Amino acid sequence: MKVLMINGSRREHGCTYTAMTEMASVFREEGIDSEIIFAGSRALNGDIDALVKEIAAAVKTADGIVIGSPVYYASPSGEVIALLDRLWGVAGDDLRFKPAAAITSARRAGTTATLDVLNKYFQFNQMPIVSANYWNMVHGRAPNDVQQDEEGLQIMRVLAGNMVWLMRSIEAGKAAGVKQPSAVDKVYTHFIK
Repeated sequence: MKVLMINGSRREHGCTYTAMTEMASVFREEGIDSEIIFAGSRALNGDIDALVKEIAAAVKTADGIVIGSPVYYASPSGEVIALLDRLWGVAGDDLRFKPAAAITSARRAGTTATLDVLNKYFQFNQMPIVSANYWNMVHGRAPNDVQQDEEGLQIMRVLAGNMVWLMRSIEAGKAAGVKQPSAVDKVYTHFIK
C-alpha cells in the first residue's frame, strides 16, 4: 500500500513538509510506502502541465492521498489551488473513493478555513475524508517551531494511523466481496431558461 503526499508549500522543506514527515514515520512503521511530491513553486513557474502529469501518474498507484498547504491569507497557497483545479479534472476518476486527508501549517491562524477549502476537493470527488483527534494542523513559523508543537505532531501521527486503518479496512472489504460504489453521471441543475 502507498500514500501519496502533495506538499503545496513554496518552501520544499518547510513546516508543511515537517508535518508530512511526521506522518511518513507512522506509515513506515506500519509497512506503508509513502511519497512526498513538492508541488509548491513548480505549480506556478511554467511547470504545471508536467507536474499534473507526474502527480496523475502517481495517483493511479496510491491507496491514500494527503494534500498539505501552509496558510496564506486564511487560505491554501495559490500554487496548491492551481494544481488541484487542474489535477481534479485530469485524474478525478483515479482519485474517486481513495481516502484523503488535508493538512495545514500556520504561524498562528487561518488553518480551519484552509482545511475547509482543501476538504471540498475530496467531497466533490466522493473521497472518504480521514480525520484525527483535532483539526489536521501544525503551528510554527519554521520547521524547528513545528518540532516543538507536541499537539500538532500528535495530530499528524493519529491522522496517519487513521489513514492506515481506513486503507486496510477498504482493502479487507474488497477482499470480502464488498463492492465499491459505482460512479454516476453527474446531474447539473441550473435555473436559467
